[in-house]
Amino acid sequence: MSNRSWYYAAQGAQQGPIPEAELRNLVSGGVVTGETLVWTEGMAGWEKAGQIPGLMSHLGGQAPGRPPAPSNDMSGPIGMAPLSAKFGVWPLFGRALLMGIGELLVVPTPWVAVYFYRYVAENIRVPGRPNISFIGQPMEIWYVFMGMGALIYVNRIDSGIVHLAILIAQGWLGWMIVRWAVSRLASNGQPLPIRFEGSPLIYFGWYLFTIVSAISIIGWAWVLTAWMRWICRNITGTRREVVFNGSGLDVLWRTIVFVIGCAFIIPIPWVLRWYSQWFVSQFALVQRT
Repeated sequence: MSNRSWYYAAQGAQQGPIPEAELRNLVSGGVVTGETLVWTEGMAGWEKAGQIPGLMSHLGGQAPGRPPAPSNDMSGPIGMAPLSAKFGVWPLFGRALLMGIGELLVVPTPWVAVYFYRYVAENIRVPGRPNISFIGQPMEIWYVFMGMGALIYVNRIDSGIVHLAILIAQGWLGWMIVRWAVSRLASNGQPLPIRFEGSPLIYFGWYLFTIVSAISIIGWAWVLTAWMRWICRNITGTRREVVFNGSGLDVLWRTIVFVIGCAFIIPIPWVLRWYSQWFVSQFALVQRT
């Protein structure tokens, strides 16, 4: 630990890197306390100094002082910083079920979708970005959500041209939802300056490729993984790059387990949480090169 460089949060900003000897001096001077958020290579995210076993005692004990505000700088320290999520079994299942019902009824879709997105965002932990929230409003793109719900019924029309039009519409509407959802994320109540700038044509290409790859039974998992990585590469506005670390094999076998669990009905709430939390954990932030 003595050879590591440390980062700490002070005055609402990220400080560092500094050697451990300097961090020890800051503890002695009361600048770094047990409530101060710190980070060093190997840690999954920012933590309070007092919650890291042996850290404060190793540095000479906790000195009194006022805890600094957590950093709102997404530049973060260099290294992999994975996201994590902690969903409740029934809160997640209830909102997912409500969203499905809303799509069938079409009209409530914008409200139930925002309700679902807010819960998901509030339970995701992003290193260096405290208190993530979703600030989108139902009426901002209400026509997109209602269009997605209406396509469920239009799809019943037995016509090749209609089915092709539905396929194109679903890809286009999906792109609009992704672009809107990314731009409506906030940290500590402040909107994040991030945007999704992927081309709608390329997005539709990935969407179509994923559907076609289902013919191979297993190939879709690798296509979906590549699609997620493309989406991450097109998220801009931050100093840290969003990456997707999951492999095609990871996606495949977990999806199979998820589908089997859903087939038995009763395990659905538990496998839904298990799959969702794993999926979120495959996203991470790394310093842009």
